[in-house]
Amino acid sequence: MQDPRSNRERTEKTKAALIAAARALFVEKGYAETSTPEIVAAAGITRGALYHHFEDKRALFRAVVREEALAVTAAIKAATPDRLSALDALIAGSNAYLDAMRVSGRTRLLLIEGPTVLGYIDMKQLDEETTALTLQHGLEAALNPGRASGIPADALADILSAAFDRAALAVDAGGDAERYRAAIAHLIKQIAG
Repeated sequence: MQDPRSNRERTEKTKAALIAAARALFVEKGYAETSTPEIVAAAGITRGALYHHFEDKRALFRAVVREEALAVTAAIKAATPDRLSALDALIAGSNAYLDAMRVSGRTRLLLIEGPTVLGYIDMKQLDEETTALTLQHGLEAALNPGRASGIPADALADILSAAFDRAALAVDAGGDAERYRAAIAHLIKQIAG
């Protein structure tokens, strides 16, 4: 009888190899131009193993995008310890987001290819599983009750998230990250003020 732990470890190792190989190819060539035979060759596994772990190329792409989103979430959480005020945490989190999005290929995967391949609803669900609630809770904590009463925090989080994404795209295209950090901090202070 085989050790279930070794089977689980082998499964996780195979999935990780597929995700890593797919990520590299999706970044280099894009989703549409990447074939499953290329992915399995790069991962050093069989095509059968790919379909054992993922329903299809789109499901593998979703796993890649989810890993990227989780990495961004981890960076934001690391930059926002509990000792920060709500306002300082929002600003630190926005800076961490911009830094995390500077990882090579991440902007393409999360902001360009992801919405195109997975669609708005699937990307929204991934966002809600990762960073969206953190931003919404941060906004709820930071909003000045007297000034911002009646503003729905979930809608505000959606709008602010779009601003973060636009800034990440601009920085990825060569924009000055410090200028975007300053603009986002100003926007957050105006909202929470």
